Amino acid sequence: MNIITIIKISVLSTFVLKTTVFAQPNDPFLHKLYDRLHDSPAQAKYRKIAPIPVGAVYVQRPGEGEKAIREHFRTMKRLGFNALKQIMTVPGWTIEQVQLIALEEGIIPWWYGEGGWEGITDNLLKKLNIPLQTPIADVRKHPRMVAYQTEVLRRRIQHTQAYIKTNGKPLKDRSVAYEPELGGRGFDLTERGKQQFRQWVRQQYGTIEQVNKAWNQHHAGLQPGEADPFQSWDDFEQRYDKLGGKEYRHLHDILNFKAEHGISSIRQTCEQFRAFDSSAVFRGGGEIGLFHPLAWYGVDLERIADLMTDYGSFYPSVHFAWHYGEVNYELVRPFYMQASLANDFFKGGWAATWESTGGPQQFSGGRGGGADFTVDEGTITQFLLSQIAAGFRGWGAWAYNARTAGWEAGEYALLDRHNQVTPRAIRMGQIGQAANRYRDELWAAHKEPVVGVLYDWHNEAMWAAMTESGREEFKYRPMQARVGVSRALINANVPFEYVTVPDLKKWLGPRYKVIYLPAQLSLSDELMKLLSAYVEQGGRLVMDVPSGYYDEYAALFPTNAGTPFEQLTGVTIREYQGSGANRTYKLGETAVTGMIAAMLPTKAKVISRYDDGQPAVTEHPFGKGTAVVIGYEAARMCFKPNNAASEKQLLTDALGTYKASFTCDGALAYRLASPQADHYFLVNDGPAKSVTLTTGTMRYRNVTDAVTGELINLSQPIRIDANSGRWVRAER
Repeated sequence: MNIITIIKISVLSTFVLKTTVFAQPNDPFLHKLYDRLHDSPAQAKYRKIAPIPVGAVYVQRPGEGEKAIREHFRTMKRLGFNALKQIMTVPGWTIEQVQLIALEEGIIPWWYGEGGWEGITDNLLKKLNIPLQTPIADVRKHPRMVAYQTEVLRRRIQHTQAYIKTNGKPLKDRSVAYEPELGGRGFDLTERGKQQFRQWVRQQYGTIEQVNKAWNQHHAGLQPGEADPFQSWDDFEQRYDKLGGKEYRHLHDILNFKAEHGISSIRQTCEQFRAFDSSAVFRGGGEIGLFHPLAWYGVDLERIADLMTDYGSFYPSVHFAWHYGEVNYELVRPFYMQASLANDFFKGGWAATWESTGGPQQFSGGRGGGADFTVDEGTITQFLLSQIAAGFRGWGAWAYNARTAGWEAGEYALLDRHNQVTPRAIRMGQIGQAANRYRDELWAAHKEPVVGVLYDWHNEAMWAAMTESGREEFKYRPMQARVGVSRALINANVPFEYVTVPDLKKWLGPRYKVIYLPAQLSLSDELMKLLSAYVEQGGRLVMDVPSGYYDEYAALFPTNAGTPFEQLTGVTIREYQGSGANRTYKLGETAVTGMIAAMLPTKAKVISRYDDGQPAVTEHPFGKGTAVVIGYEAARMCFKPNNAASEKQLLTDALGTYKASFTCDGALAYRLASPQADHYFLVNDGPAKSVTLTTGTMRYRNVTDAVTGELINLSQPIRIDANSGRWVRAER
């Protein structure tokens, strides 16, 4: 069976399911479906235990012995830390020695904290003589449960010691997102990589005719070596690498092949780890920033997250100097964007930042210098509240105390250079205590988004394919558009979530009043059908330029009269032009920059026009919903800060009559909703101020600061320190 047949069967079977998913009158945000997306015995175990690890890396200093180590761990516990993200020892000590000391001091010596407990089952409760009806919060604190699980962890340390003695090194317990095993970044392949890629193409397409069709060999000027299409598999073996950079689909396939190979490799590591210890938690993701051009790296983090369903937790690495260069080292809004994207890759699963930041950094980082951050208690507050608001459950900071010489010496740490506790260490512990105080609420909480911002790995791979001709900037454009629309929504306090094509295939679309497609260069027939069904059932679809430029094979996507695109949107796109070089078009007083679509409305209503009268934005009713085409790069125009007019225009066109259920005048505001309480996270990126939180139709019986316990009156302004934040818990 070839790939095209498989896609057709998949789409058909998906459409059969749609009527059973839309009918959810008592679950408007489809939370039940959301929770099932990555359900498994492993994830069910985590949800029951509800761990919130508050961890950091302990770096042993020269001369520190057992007494000093114990004092560190007692201080960590007093501050609110309950786990060690990692341990680094000086010569003469082993990690396992330090782990045993930590365990004796009440600190779990792994990043996953109580997530590495043995599952709490009825049989275990009977074994420990704990009544089955005991509330889970009490079960977790029961002395017999704590003693039993501590012994489980102690045996794990001993088991690891035995493994190292036999094998010379510990078993790998985490994945690295990018491994250049088959070639470097981009389209580079080693000889082994080339051989395996050729095998992958055979498996993917089945026949040489399908390869020729997918790789556009029936189009002019794209044949290998400017000769004929491939005549046979033998011919393919000899000439496939002569296609060059003008044929994009085969470049997309190289990236897809690398991503799939990475998943296969991680799966093998996961299986080995689970065979070693089925209760321990594997972490997948790695030290790669989510603003990087992931597809160009040959990395698909969504697929890695999906793999963690059965094995553990998904995480991004979050270091300011390493992972924010692509957004010009802006922090506050990207904090939430990065965490939200990672969490939304793993909807219903356990996601968190297990490789995080504890303090300032000066000399290390992706570009080495130039990122002169202040990382104080205010920055830590902005950072952690954004992480929790995005759905993360726990964190592991690099580091509790700093390295003492060479690389990263004096950087990243919660303690100062003299190993003394800082206000940021105290603040991280306070927020960690609050997170554990409300752990069951956080594990039961969900976002309630108005907007779903589409993320499509294959679209990003097609953008990346265009870089092979020396146009490096293209691989960043989908990220820039995603950041732009996210910025506009964050600044307006509009709840949003990243939604992926696999999510839509599982019919999560109706969770969102609006789905926004930023820079969806490549639009597949399958995705077109999913989006059409979403609109037909009542959704509002918004796409900006250059959405629908190519199909999934990098051939021109048909938008002429009578096509599915025209039927859905009510417009045809005659061609693409540009604004900002030799001609600048305006919407009102706002100058438009970038690509613009020359749209010919067939049935759609023109909502706004450029200053020369050309249609700029159209809207078309389709079924019970509407489809909006924004004929310029609306999202990417909002990539950088301080584009208020562009953001306002985007929101007007995208939202229509929809609006947020809450507002906060003067601060960024995020919300998680749980059955017991709603949690609002207010982030201030300016001077100290008083802000007003308006909750619309939602009424609460008790509102407090989740960290300090201070009572809050929502009818009065809420004070927020400069460059900091507040966590407001509103009890239903």
